[in-house]
Amino acid sequence: MTSQPIIAGSLRTLSIATALALGLLAPVHAASSDPDRWQSEAKAVTVTRDDWGIAHVHGKTDADAVFGMAYTQAEDDFNRVETNYLNSLGWLAQAEGEQAIWSDLRQQLWIDPVELKRLYAKSPGWLKDLTNAWADGLNYYLATHPNVHPRVITHFEPWMALSFSEGSIGGDIERVSLKDLQAFYGKTDDKVAFVDTPSSWVEPTGSNGIAIAPKLTADGHALLLINPHTSFFFRSELQMSSDAGLDAYGAVTWGQFFIYQGFNKHIGWMHTSTTADVVDEFAETISRDGGKLSYRYGKELRPVATRTISVAYRKADGSRGERTFTTYATHHGPVVREKDGKWIATALMNKPTEALEQSWLRTKANDFGSFVKIAELKANSSNNTIFADDKGNIAYLHPQFIPKRDNRFDYTKPVDGSDPATDWQGLLPLDAAPHLLNPANGWIMNTNNWPYSAAGAYSPKREAYPRYMDSVGENPRGIHATMVLSDKHDFTLASLITSAFDSYLPAFARQLPILVADYDKLPSNDPLKKKLAGPIALLRGWDYRWGIASMPTSLAVFWGDTLWDKVDKSDVSEGLSVYDIMAERAGPRARLDALAEAADRLEKDFGSWGVPWGEVNRYQRVNGDIEQPFDDGKPSIPVPFTSSRWGSLASFGAHRWPGTRRYYGTSGNSFVAVVEFGDKVRARAITAGGESGHPSSPHFNDEAERYTTGNLRQVYFWPEDLKQHTERSYHPGG
Repeated sequence: MTSQPIIAGSLRTLSIATALALGLLAPVHAASSDPDRWQSEAKAVTVTRDDWGIAHVHGKTDADAVFGMAYTQAEDDFNRVETNYLNSLGWLAQAEGEQAIWSDLRQQLWIDPVELKRLYAKSPGWLKDLTNAWADGLNYYLATHPNVHPRVITHFEPWMALSFSEGSIGGDIERVSLKDLQAFYGKTDDKVAFVDTPSSWVEPTGSNGIAIAPKLTADGHALLLINPHTSFFFRSELQMSSDAGLDAYGAVTWGQFFIYQGFNKHIGWMHTSTTADVVDEFAETISRDGGKLSYRYGKELRPVATRTISVAYRKADGSRGERTFTTYATHHGPVVREKDGKWIATALMNKPTEALEQSWLRTKANDFGSFVKIAELKANSSNNTIFADDKGNIAYLHPQFIPKRDNRFDYTKPVDGSDPATDWQGLLPLDAAPHLLNPANGWIMNTNNWPYSAAGAYSPKREAYPRYMDSVGENPRGIHATMVLSDKHDFTLASLITSAFDSYLPAFARQLPILVADYDKLPSNDPLKKKLAGPIALLRGWDYRWGIASMPTSLAVFWGDTLWDKVDKSDVSEGLSVYDIMAERAGPRARLDALAEAADRLEKDFGSWGVPWGEVNRYQRVNGDIEQPFDDGKPSIPVPFTSSRWGSLASFGAHRWPGTRRYYGTSGNSFVAVVEFGDKVRARAITAGGESGHPSSPHFNDEAERYTTGNLRQVYFWPEDLKQHTERSYHPGG
């Protein structure tokens, strides 16, 4: 029995006929035997690599383009393609051993191959066509590269694409705690230990999106900033086009077959991780009658659903092991932990087919109306969307999968599952969520903050929406974006890039005057008065702007990281942010002691508390491993921007690593593009490091210096541009 949360019906309001009429779909083609089909599809595809190694894939049909782009992704980094599917299918332990059992179990609570195969079998013909081509492209790559040895997946099946269909990093399922899952389903002798990393080492996930209306631009064209903050090398950059009308460019999560954040000839879309509450926990009251488990729901007892899940794993000696679990679910969803004697069931979006349809179809939309029509599939739960098009429209959409709930309840905490009033009541219509179209101020932004500052004074009004539309509030990047956008005119691609890399750090502009005031109030005989005189003087005169040569940036970041790890996070439950706690609850002694500790650390590691930020903060890519090793003795590049935690729009999430003194980054700005929607769309972009995951490739790290300086390169979207910058053209397998 497959147990899944009860979610409102598919609500697939975009009919196949409508999609065909809009020109969004290509007709289905018949399949043949594998080798013949692969050869035929390969001949129908042309791959043109530009002088940055970026693949521009063209096919006769959309399916041909999917075949080609799947093949080129495997060429660039098959390891990342396969690993993403080991994660999404819950098969990672087969490659990495017992430590991955719990992430696999978590995934398999929702992702069941039997169910995915059923969904594939009943999916529309055009979608089968694409998933078939996707699997063919990957399998053709393996067939033509016998020296590539997959860790687990030696043959890709079309249904597998449904396991990884929305595109955002992590995904809703990863909100479930592995530590709590092990405590609930594990045994007393389970050996996997989940180590809590320092909070300051966890870079805020998310992105920046900015849209500028024509009235604020120099050339009268809408502009779009696409700036996802993800793990480095998490996405490929490519273009895919077909004779059936497909022509999209942007960032593609390794292994997926759609442009996740990007643009086509007419429109552009940027997804930012939402703060809307779309994942809920229900505290279930469990009754036991012998071996029978029931849960209270209103006046009745309902049976707890059970399902056996077997997780295969690789033993230390290379042989195969298996753990079998009896898992539980209520109508709210799978049970994932226990709290205060109640079993906690988690409800989240689980619409693989619709999510894949929406992710693909939007890449072929040609205006705001068709984009919104596709959004009516309501299979995007994790992203806000910033939109711009060549008709001059700019827009903001909240996630389309938003369950309707009783606003009396606080869904940021587990709600009483026995009370029917806490149940989800279907999905909200799109216009019931915060949204914007062409606000009078002329700009829209989102930085993973609440939607209530997205357009300054013209933003959606907080009081007009239920509280579950936001669970975080404003953040320093939102304050910063508002600052760089307000009262500005004559934007160009160049000035939008400058805004995206503006060096101001608003979090320190708030925090450091409080710290300086703490110091000024110290008695003259306090030992910290003398010890901190120099550091305080350095910070007192700072303009709160990062830079490679900036010594105050180093001191401020070390201080901020130290205090961040010390403040009492439990106060967040009272509605305070960590920033509020640092400024209001921590107290003068904690703030000053943190500065002393930060200065001592800098002196120990670098010989002085006055160290240029570029000496500390570094970008390094030494091999193609998914988890990079870092080494102070190997080459690295200084990075001027900081963690987004402090309000830097350009994000670089870095910290010390075992055996290092320097900070090395692993996440933040990963793909950055600015797009202008004039008579012909044009863009500039940069990808962290380079396009290839192979250290032997000239494109392994050829964009690194441009990345660290914000020097975006021209995008060769049009054939006439690409013709002048072609490195190689070929058919897959050639």
